[in-house]
Amino acid sequence: MKTGRTQAPPQAARFRRRLLAATMLLLCALTAAAFLVVRRGIARGEAQALEREFAAVLDRLQAVRQMRRAALVERARALAGKARIHAAIEDGALDLLYPSALDELRDAVAPPRIADPAAAAGALRARFYRFLDRDGSVIPPPGGEAAAGALPPELEARLALPGVSQHVQTGYIAGARSGAGVSEVFATPILSTETGEPIAALVLGFEPPRLVSERSGLVAGIRVGDTLVIPGLDPAATAQLLALLPDDDARSGGAAAGARRFETGLDGASWLVFTQPLNPGSLYPPAHEVCLFPLAAMQARQRRAGLQIVGAGAGLLALGFLGSHRLAARFSRPVATLELESHEQRVQRRRAEAELEATSAELERAARFSADASHQLKTPVTVLRAGLEEILARGAVPTHEAEEIAALIHQTYRLSSVIEDLLLLSRVDAGHLRVAADEVDLALLIASSLDDLDASPDELGLEVTADVPPALRISGERRYVALILQNLLENARKYNLPGGRIRIAASEAAGRVHLTVGNTALRPIPPESQPHIFERFHRAAMGENIPGYGIGLNLARELARLHGGDLRLLRSDADWTEFEVSFRSYPATRPHP
Repeated sequence: MKTGRTQAPPQAARFRRRLLAATMLLLCALTAAAFLVVRRGIARGEAQALEREFAAVLDRLQAVRQMRRAALVERARALAGKARIHAAIEDGALDLLYPSALDELRDAVAPPRIADPAAAAGALRARFYRFLDRDGSVIPPPGGEAAAGALPPELEARLALPGVSQHVQTGYIAGARSGAGVSEVFATPILSTETGEPIAALVLGFEPPRLVSERSGLVAGIRVGDTLVIPGLDPAATAQLLALLPDDDARSGGAAAGARRFETGLDGASWLVFTQPLNPGSLYPPAHEVCLFPLAAMQARQRRAGLQIVGAGAGLLALGFLGSHRLAARFSRPVATLELESHEQRVQRRRAEAELEATSAELERAARFSADASHQLKTPVTVLRAGLEEILARGAVPTHEAEEIAALIHQTYRLSSVIEDLLLLSRVDAGHLRVAADEVDLALLIASSLDDLDASPDELGLEVTADVPPALRISGERRYVALILQNLLENARKYNLPGGRIRIAASEAAGRVHLTVGNTALRPIPPESQPHIFERFHRAAMGENIPGYGIGLNLARELARLHGGDLRLLRSDADWTEFEVSFRSYPATRPHP
């Protein structure tokens, strides 16, 4: 006992450590899962807020752009309809075209002294103007015509179109070098007063609007071909962004080059990039607007939220550790107690197993002794019966002595029957009795048992009825089933009333055969005696004057259980006593439907 008590605490301590580790792992997993869920929720919320803010800024800026573009288109159409310009083109006096336009477009073109492009753009005044002929080629201004606006030859050549359209064509031109200025041009057709067909076009170049939102930090620029111009963005960052933009944004127009957005890092900061076509369907090369929205504020909010979550998680883990420590200590106390009790129980179990082994050996010896004794008694009883029968056979015995000798012979038969029953019970107790699973015709066996009952003396005048279906077959051994029937019928006969009844009924259901044996009761079995009637050598008060040894019901039940069934008392009252025994059906002989 002392050894068990000294070993118990280390085992309980190991259980406590394992419980604490498991609890902490579970708590860490739950905290990590909660952290991920909350962090994703915050990131989703921030992304949605950013999306809304970005969309609102773009909508405002695009509304301003659309209003400005509508005003410029309307102004360009008004200028293209000037009478002097029409006359010079229709009369073919192209040398008078630009001098005539000088007075007509004086208010539409910014004077050279305006150096602030933003001021010119705000006044909706063009930086330059040019005319295109019917084929879309540029009609150059006369040399030194500064009023038309200075324009390098390579940019002037980009104003040309494949042909003059009836609709205003919008385009953007920029220098070959990244960072060169971008001009927004409107090619407005000049229609013939006679046919209404385009005969030339007036091209006005404006400073494009700068889409800037100081509140949100949005900056915007324009991409034309391989040139990207974003005011305020570092040239290296501009070149890096240009490399990230898809090629189809620069080489395709219309619906194929729709709006796109993506995130990227530029100049050590994170940006949300948005691109959309500026002149879909235009005869000029496609151009795209590129807007950058800073993500630094959103990322800073996410970092702050992440730090707050980590702090809360650390506090929760600390509380969880303390709670887990207390829980582990609390739950380990019963384990320590159980360990001590288990050790004591193991000691007691070993002692009980030793005692059980000794008891089993003693029972084995008792069963062997009972079997040996029963076997040894058979011989003297047989010799005694043979001697009595020999004396009776001589014929010289007086009548009254002959009757006494015949009674003694009958008692030897009863004694032999008891010895056989005891020998059978000893084999059952020792576990040496095995029952064969043969086919037994129960209906035929019941009929045979009833014939034997009719052949025996009947001083009571009993009425015997049977309700047994034909071809009722069970699985078992015929002689043991016959012994069960014999004991039940003999019990029903002994404890019956004069002129009473014995009823036998059998039925089959769910692979089981149930046989009931009932009789009119001489006296009911007292309720306090009913649980003991199957005990060996038990004799209730009702059997005091009735011959018997109290082993018939016990033997019948043991044999029924060996057959896979059971024997039980169904009822016992003032009118009727009934027993039921069950067997397994024999499936091989079950009639087919």
